[in-house]
Amino acid sequence: MRDTRPKNRVLALGSAGALVTATLLAGAVSAPTAGAAERHGQDREARGAAIAAARAAKAGIDWHDCPADWGLEKPIQCGWVSVPVDYAKPYGKQIKLAVDRIGNTGTKGERQGALVYNPGGPGGSGMRFPRRVTTKNPLWVNTAKAYDFVGFDPRGVGHSAPISCIDPQEFVKAPKADPVPDTEADKTAQRKLAREYADGCYQRSGGMLPYMTTPNTARDLDVIRAALGEKKLNYLGVSYGTYLGAVYGTLFPGHVRRMIVDSVVNPSRQNIWYEANLEQDVAFEGRWKDWEDWVAANDASFHLGTTRAAVQDKWLQLRATAKKNPIGGVVGPAELISFFQSAPYYDSSWVPVATTFSKYFAGDTQALVDAAAPNMSDTAGNITSENSNAVYTAVECADAKWPTSWRKWDRDNTRLNKNYPFMTWANAWMNLPCATWPVQQQTPLHVKTHKGLPPVLIVQSTRDAATPYEGAVELHKSFKGSRLITEKDAGSHGVTGLVNPCVNDRVDTYLLTGKLDTADVTCAPHATPKP
Repeated sequence: MRDTRPKNRVLALGSAGALVTATLLAGAVSAPTAGAAERHGQDREARGAAIAAARAAKAGIDWHDCPADWGLEKPIQCGWVSVPVDYAKPYGKQIKLAVDRIGNTGTKGERQGALVYNPGGPGGSGMRFPRRVTTKNPLWVNTAKAYDFVGFDPRGVGHSAPISCIDPQEFVKAPKADPVPDTEADKTAQRKLAREYADGCYQRSGGMLPYMTTPNTARDLDVIRAALGEKKLNYLGVSYGTYLGAVYGTLFPGHVRRMIVDSVVNPSRQNIWYEANLEQDVAFEGRWKDWEDWVAANDASFHLGTTRAAVQDKWLQLRATAKKNPIGGVVGPAELISFFQSAPYYDSSWVPVATTFSKYFAGDTQALVDAAAPNMSDTAGNITSENSNAVYTAVECADAKWPTSWRKWDRDNTRLNKNYPFMTWANAWMNLPCATWPVQQQTPLHVKTHKGLPPVLIVQSTRDAATPYEGAVELHKSFKGSRLITEKDAGSHGVTGLVNPCVNDRVDTYLLTGKLDTADVTCAPHATPKP
């Protein structure tokens, strides 16, 4: 269930200084609202979070120019926020979370605080968010006048006590086995790999694994809020970042000022995370077909067939060729899925993926190898890919109890694969380490409205593959007073980053004034990509 996909991974699935006034400090240190933590049996963590937030509010953040190798240009600044590994032991072991910011571009009078961003994953870094200002992203010009843009690496990610499960070079090595099994022996081999991966996570990062949960990341978010000197949080979360926002809003309802969640994970306790991934398989197939229809409609550019069936035949032909003899010796079916899945994920990938696909059938195999094969010399990128996958696995495995019966996994995925073959088995193997996860798995939080939660803005497209539309409907029900903007007949993951004035204007209005429409809104789709 990931949107921040490093290249070459198969999906299963992004201020004030240290001085804080007495008023801000009071807001920064208050515990979650009455009974919310008690009701969820998290009173120790709630107390620990309040202690950590009070400490962070006092310490503030020592902002400096970012390290040269972080790729964050001036005037973006970087700093650190300390959080406990285990919130039940707030005075125990601490880790440092990397944060960055760029100040609001408007006047002092226009400033409304910090806007904190999470791009999803789990395992995505939000550190590039302030670059929306330095690169003059037109969609965010108005919001940037009012807000400092703040990004962070969540616990375990990037510069924030990163975890690992396998040697990064080994992780990206290709070609990997075809995810779709032909025999029971194929399944047995994949089950062995999943067990070994889970064991590797424990061997390399065992001390962090029990604490790699969404509720702990939400507590980290509250500590970051306090360290920023903010009484209340302004938050933008995309994909998994919506679940992080939902959990934060449940644990800290009185600490939310404005919250936008975009492309929503279904927060139902029954859905986290096993069912969520099965639902994703169905949605991916639908969006894959949308893309094939578009490729067929643009046959004059791509020459891959004038019908969806013809384009699908070309895909199956390519897949069979790569299975028999990996293209360039490195691109097999697993690598093809990893590359082609970006088309159902993002409309911005429609043209480049179709172009590479087209070039292959025109005789240019190198373009496909360049696009889909791992770059073994990019050691830094490979470390990021492996880390991102490790965090994805650690959080999803720790958040919820997964089925341990192989018969259930086999039955469910065999059934789904019959009608939804594009992603089903690739997704299953990616998540299978959770069946043998070596540390205790938690019960997901019951996401709901508690006293103090302001209206939340929910944005969702109806054809989203990674986070199906039903997730937005479920969160809308769970968060009373929320408003849902539906982008109809569209499916690119992450709606707020696309040009669609019907959406963009409402996002600006909400962030700048707090005002929402009196009823839910349906928007026409953003423009379809042109070859």
